[in-house]
Amino acid sequence: MKIVDISEFYSPTGGGVRTYVEEKFRAAEKCGHDLTVIAPGPEDGVERRGHGRIIWLKSPVLPFDSNYHMFVRKEPVWRVLDAMKPDLIEASSPWRGGWIAGTWPGAARRVLFMHADPVAVYPQTMLGNHLSSHRIDRLFGWFWRYLCRLNDHFDGCIVAGHWLAARFSNHGLKNLHTVPFGVESQRFSPTHRMDYLRKEMLALCGLGPEGLLVVIAGRHHPEKRVEMLIEAVTRAQSSRSIGLFIIGDGLAHERIRRKAALAEHVHIAGRIDDRALFADMIASADALLHGSTSETFGFVVAEALASGTPVIVPRAGGAGELASPQWAEIYKPGSATDAADAVLRMAARDRSALSKEARIAGLRLGSMEQHFERLFGLYENLSRPMEI
Repeated sequence: MKIVDISEFYSPTGGGVRTYVEEKFRAAEKCGHDLTVIAPGPEDGVERRGHGRIIWLKSPVLPFDSNYHMFVRKEPVWRVLDAMKPDLIEASSPWRGGWIAGTWPGAARRVLFMHADPVAVYPQTMLGNHLSSHRIDRLFGWFWRYLCRLNDHFDGCIVAGHWLAARFSNHGLKNLHTVPFGVESQRFSPTHRMDYLRKEMLALCGLGPEGLLVVIAGRHHPEKRVEMLIEAVTRAQSSRSIGLFIIGDGLAHERIRRKAALAEHVHIAGRIDDRALFADMIASADALLHGSTSETFGFVVAEALASGTPVIVPRAGGAGELASPQWAEIYKPGSATDAADAVLRMAARDRSALSKEARIAGLRLGSMEQHFERLFGLYENLSRPMEI
């Protein structure tokens, strides 16, 4: 099967999209599919990825984040699609790339892969402390109508979480398919917990081994609420010795650095590109602290669970769907006070028992290999000729 992924937010500088797409290339080759990713970039070009390829189309830089570019004109993308004649097109964003894919006049079947909830990413992040989520959804009814119009151009809409499928269905989207992500349970494992590394990370936070090592990991974007999490840990530090180790980079990085500079026992590690080191750090943490409520799945939460690291997460979104009292503490989304209480509750629990339950939960999620097998199986079914 010939698959073309119009990937609006693929960037060679990193991020979850790049990690996912690189795994998709390996899985497509293993399953015998021809995968092409069309991405906006600084120049036109082609890069091989095994039997697949990335086709870069020269596009302007995305405002406010120079790591990304954005599609503007449909014609360059359509020319590639005309030449390739794919069996199936995947659009991986609801913005310009989605419309370019959905309105191409060719005959291929097409799917919209929704990797996030845009209303939760932006309006609920910015307005959540002032308005209820229900009220925000009503205010952004125009967006839900927009998304339904886009959805009408596709044969299917894919999400990785049952919670998001239910949410989108409630707002009128059709032909929804849930294909859960998985986790690299061999790379992320409790066997990677290292006492010396834990001590080094705590030392970077200015603490000895008696401190509680809490890690935040992910893209520095307002939806991740890292500044709120720093405030939560600061509150909890009045009752317990806590070191906060922050991994990541991105749009809000400088603002987060300024916030961290005003706090105690916080270390900004920046982006960690070494996946083996990252896995060691996650396993060596005493707990993972997470703030986003808009992720479909919550990759870093899943990786923490597979590592046997208990998690502190909001009661919403993909992260909340992965949480259970046996291995997690849950708090009210966006509340630094409630998050601080959750950190202290975690500090009082037996990590060894939590770790065993977390690992079991991580293994139950399955692997990314299984995710892609299910995804490509769905694509094969969708691309078969319809019976008359």
